[in-house]
Amino acid sequence: MRLDKYLKVSRLIKRRSVAADACSASRVLLNGREAKPAKELKVGDEIEIVYGNSSLKVRVTALIDVTKKEDAASLYEVID
Repeated sequence: MRLDKYLKVSRLIKRRSVAADACSASRVLLNGREAKPAKELKVGDEIEIVYGNSSLKVRVTALIDVTKKEDAASLYEVID
């Protein structure tokens, strides 16, 4: 699954276009490296999203194309 789509499906970022813009602006790191929106994810990858002065670090636990709002948090676990 593409990184930008995962960010949208997991509800870490609300819209896929915003997720793609964040990746292009180097605000999303995948396993410690800058990642493009089309980067393919796999279970176990670590994603860090920088929001202004704070950041969120999560580990991918599942890859599902479509999910309900209440199930979105099951796609990742928060590391920091």
